[in-house]
Amino acid sequence: MNSVQILTISISAVAGMAFAGNNSPVVNDTGLGAVLTTEQGMTLYMFTKDTDKTSACYGGCAAKWPPLLADKNDAHPKAGYSTNKRTDGTYQWAYQGHPLYTWVNDQKAGDTSGEGVGGLWFVVTEK
Repeated sequence: MNSVQILTISISAVAGMAFAGNNSPVVNDTGLGAVLTTEQGMTLYMFTKDTDKTSACYGGCAAKWPPLLADKNDAHPKAGYSTNKRTDGTYQWAYQGHPLYTWVNDQKAGDTSGEGVGGLWFVVTEK
């Protein structure tokens, strides 16, 4: 199949919705449509090997797919968002239980080059 597969997660957030903290997820338009991004516009991804709100991406994986870290004080997220404690003691933003990551090969805001990497990484989009 040559078509780009996009994991679609229905979200009720509106474009530009802000949360506490500097690294909060927001919704922005990209070539793949409206997707979750950082406040700086870098696309956010989910990893299909993550389970039960737990990140499976550490070490070399996290070097390529940096987790979207949250401040400990970001404890009251809204609209399906949460923060999960990682095994290293840091907190990571999640949407509907899926930990969120950026991709080092995305060079500028709106890039989505991580979509479908290894059949395991997908942008988080609106329906």
